[in-house]
Amino acid sequence: MLSSDTQVSSRGVAGVPVDHGPTDYDGLLGPYIRTQRHLADLSLRQLAAMTNVSNAYLSQIERGLHQPSVKVLRSIADALNLSGETLLARAGGASPEQAPPPVSSDTESAILADSRLTDHEKDILVSIYREFCTKNS
Repeated sequence: MLSSDTQVSSRGVAGVPVDHGPTDYDGLLGPYIRTQRHLADLSLRQLAAMTNVSNAYLSQIERGLHQPSVKVLRSIADALNLSGETLLARAGGASPEQAPPPVSSDTESAILADSRLTDHEKDILVSIYREFCTKNS
């Protein structure tokens, strides 16, 4: 079990190596949080007030400069009405079996096939789409 102060890193919890599958921290956590914040129509300062995390630190998380603790991730998830497990999986703190299962659909295929989007944008859109599908199922 992860304590609320456990740091999540690319080497896993407490320095133990983890399998770097598609749900592990891959640099998309920060942009995903930023996108979710924008979708919730929240400023960085508003999110900071809701999470009791400084706006400077949240900005650094969104830019991928820091990997937040489990406690901070849960606070962000609560403020954005997201599953804490989803953010933990994106940060590499949850095992693949704890992560929401990927769902392939025509919508995902259309996003992935759109040549106007970068790979980074496609990953974020598919991630957001899956989060909505998980919430609404």
